[in-house]
Amino acid sequence: WQTETGAHMITPLPAVGALKPGSCGLPFFGIDPVIVDPETQTEIPYPHIEGALFIRRPWPGMARTVYNDHAQYRAAYFSALRGWFFSGDGARKDEDGLYYITGRIDDLITVNNHRLGTAEIESALDLHPRVAEAAVVGLAHPTRGQRIVAFVTLNRDASGSEALKEELNRLVQSEIGPIAALDTVYWADSLPKTMSGKIMHRLLKKIASGQGRHLGDTSTLADPEAVRNLVKACSES
Repeated sequence: WQTETGAHMITPLPAVGALKPGSCGLPFFGIDPVIVDPETQTEIPYPHIEGALFIRRPWPGMARTVYNDHAQYRAAYFSALRGWFFSGDGARKDEDGLYYITGRIDDLITVNNHRLGTAEIESALDLHPRVAEAAVVGLAHPTRGQRIVAFVTLNRDASGSEALKEELNRLVQSEIGPIAALDTVYWADSLPKTMSGKIMHRLLKKIASGQGRHLGDTSTLADPEAVRNLVKACSES
């Protein structure tokens, strides 16, 4: 579901097929999603290979323009490939046809030429019983392309430790593979979010790279204290 789609596009359908942890489900009736290789711009026919998520045909309820800027609407959503709707998300599909959102295309982390979705890594971290929520960003690395930095908020009855960091690293690698090894883990009392509840990865990336005093536009930030606490925690670690 996105604001632009006006309805659920891929959703759990308990009476139709199986449900699996981490999957957003099956295409809703009449919805025709397709996963595309961003480099070849061709449909990916095999399961468990990540690509860009498009919707091939129109549906009731879809947004029809952007106010006072129809050209921007066409450019943002329909210019990438054959007039198909571009969701902006990375996704993969399993052998049962269930879809998994791996993160925004612009949030992909490239490690040794492997593309990893931030949402996929965050979902793996969220599996740990002591983790309340997590966010992941990629920072430049001289030889690997990017390194993975995680911000983790623990449950109230849990406390951070080096041993727990190692547990989280092992969990992520067991779920995704050794390529997803975490380079750095920061404990966060809370994560910076917009007023609608979306984690602001842009701010986290700046904080992790030491630019916590130069964050740019923070007008949509719901709790400035979360940023101040993170900047302090990162500078002290």
